[in-house]
Amino acid sequence: MADRPTGRGAERVAVPSQRAAGGRTAIGAAARRPCTVVVCRGCCCGVARKHPGFDHAWQLERLRAAASDGGFQVRTTDCLGPCDQANVVVVQPSADGRRAGGRATWVGFAMDDDCTQEILAWAAAGGPGLAAPPATLELQFISPPRGGRVRRR
Repeated sequence: MADRPTGRGAERVAVPSQRAAGGRTAIGAAARRPCTVVVCRGCCCGVARKHPGFDHAWQLERLRAAASDGGFQVRTTDCLGPCDQANVVVVQPSADGRRAGGRATWVGFAMDDDCTQEILAWAAAGGPGLAAPPATLELQFISPPRGGRVRRR
């Protein structure tokens, strides 16, 4: 346990911590954070008008159902930026994966059943830093936009 002040001149409160590789300390929930799949549902991703014929709700339901066992998390977010490569999904490493060198991986054109299944399998296996991505999924890796989000509403 590590101590931290809770306010100006306040008593010290015990906070669980875990010694991470490189001597840094991961605190609380961050020490146990699972792999996270971030699904863009902004201006272009997840929009039937841009991608008619694809069941965006089904994809999100499938991702969430697979994550329900607690092996990884699924979140949605507003526009991530590379709208010309929609649908965009970002696979973020778990705490263990980050300590092993894994970094967030951006996947573009993530719309067909095979791509969705490969993302699920990779996240369930541990994601970046802990498991190698499927070779066919690597073909869909894209670069994140420079300087944060590119599109602004």
